[in-house]
Amino acid sequence: MKPGIRSILPFLVAALFLVFGLDRVDAQQRGNDSPRVSPNASVSQTIGTTILQVTYGRPSDRGRTIFGDLVPYRQVWRTGANESTVITFSDPVTIEGERVEAGTYSLYTIPGEDEWVIILNEKLSWGTQYDESEDLLRVRVQPGQAPHQEQFLIYFDEVDETSGTLLIHWARTKVPVQIVVDTN
Repeated sequence: MKPGIRSILPFLVAALFLVFGLDRVDAQQRGNDSPRVSPNASVSQTIGTTILQVTYGRPSDRGRTIFGDLVPYRQVWRTGANESTVITFSDPVTIEGERVEAGTYSLYTIPGEDEWVIILNEKLSWGTQYDESEDLLRVRVQPGQAPHQEQFLIYFDEVDETSGTLLIHWARTKVPVQIVVDTN
């Protein structure tokens, strides 16, 4: 196998599983193929030569109070709707100063008014079966105010050849997570 293929193999395997396996498992769990109120979405970003992919459910605000009510403060949240949010790195990355190996992880958060905890968990759970003993990483970040975002959104900003910011944005809250890649 060529060295270039080997470096993206974890990403390709995860992407294939998500494309061919996730919807089938979810439809079986729901017992039907009806449309979702909170549809799935995914975003992919290349930073340097590292591919980052996030797959998540997109609930809507619908006039509700989101953080501190629908999503309680100081409790683990699956960071979206439906299945756990999944994040894949084709190469090792550094998240808020902490090294993370290439692989696929569940992304959870613990929202707070002044601080959020970002969690990478090694258990891929197609639901909400969070297991703290499977936590790989916990880092703290500061949320900010933002223009209203009706539907939950995860995206990348401030991307260059060595770093980018993953943004979690819903209602009037935006949470930045700094990701750095090794370009050597």
